[in-house]
Amino acid sequence: MALTEHLRELRNRLLKSIVALAAGAIVGWIFYDWIFGQLIAPLERVIPSLVEGEDRNIALTLDSVTAPLFLQLKVALTAGVVLASPVWLYQLWAFIIPGLLVNERRWSLTFFVTAVPLFLGGVALAFVILPKGLQLLLQFTPETVNNFIKVDAYFSLVLRLLLLFGVAFELPIFIVLLNAIGLVSAATLRRWRSGLVFAIFVFAAVATPTGDPVTMLALALPMWLLFELAVLICRGTDRRRRRLSTEPDYEDLDDDEISELDESPTDLSEVGGDRPAGR
Repeated sequence: MALTEHLRELRNRLLKSIVALAAGAIVGWIFYDWIFGQLIAPLERVIPSLVEGEDRNIALTLDSVTAPLFLQLKVALTAGVVLASPVWLYQLWAFIIPGLLVNERRWSLTFFVTAVPLFLGGVALAFVILPKGLQLLLQFTPETVNNFIKVDAYFSLVLRLLLLFGVAFELPIFIVLLNAIGLVSAATLRRWRSGLVFAIFVFAAVATPTGDPVTMLALALPMWLLFELAVLICRGTDRRRRRLSTEPDYEDLDDDEISELDESPTDLSEVGGDRPAGR
């Protein structure tokens, strides 16, 4: 395919993605009240228990005349990206698939199908954990101090948390992909297990926007389990690859083990090669 044809195809797929995003944003604008209600529901569930019997108030607030309009636009655009994700993800996949081999196409389709439920699972877990994290943080509000939370700041916090959990749940796909293209083996992952698990907990502590231990553990523990699942999948892939290969594989050997040596006798006449006799 010529460069101009590639550019033409890219333009067409971008236009289709933009149309899908616009349609999703329109749907988000129409159902703005319902979407916004779902976003603030975790906060509304914890506020009564925090202000009951105390002389303080915790509420959402807007700080300018134009804030309601920009908030609705932001919510609608975000909803558009989410609702149109099957379309623009497919357009992306369809654009790169012609350059892949048959085996690579099979792997890419598997990853594409698996990525969606994993992402949605991460988002669902974030919604379950969010009220507990909010309650833990808001309970530090002094008894005589009102806490008026900016709606835009709250929305950004929720969006970052949902996106973080959704992307973090893609960890096994990333690991299995590296294994599929031969960059990492199950034996290597097992040797690096301690360091990688520690890195998962550090990532969860740094990346969680709320910063509370409940949210951190809620992110780190599932990522750890998903990592172990990815190791098991990689182990099965490596075994299947070794069965199909005619060459010996020493990936499972520890650093202090040696590979098998060829102890078959060698013909002495072959040692000297083509050198003249007597030299």
